[in-house]
Amino acid sequence: MPASVMSQEKTLWTAPFDPRFPNTNQTKNCWQNYIDYHRCQKVKGEDYSPCEYYKRVYTSLCPNGWVEKWDEQREEGRFPGRI
Repeated sequence: MPASVMSQEKTLWTAPFDPRFPNTNQTKNCWQNYIDYHRCQKVKGEDYSPCEYYKRVYTSLCPNGWVEKWDEQREEGRFPGRI
C-alpha cells in the first residue's frame, strides 16, 4: 500500500480490560467513564489531554444515543450523575 494511503487510515481503538468491571455487561463501565471524563475536565480543565482517555473508553463502550441523551441532560442541568 502506498504511504499516502496508509497515512489516511484511522487507527482502531477499543477500551482495555478494566478489572473493576469483569462481567460482559459493560453498562457500568460506560457510565463510570462518562462520569470520570466530565469530572476530569471539571477539575483539570478542558485542555487537559489525559482526560481524553476516559472519552475514548466511553465512546468505545457507550451507545451514541445514551451519550447524546446524557449530554443533553447535562446542558439542561438535569443530569442524574454527580460530576
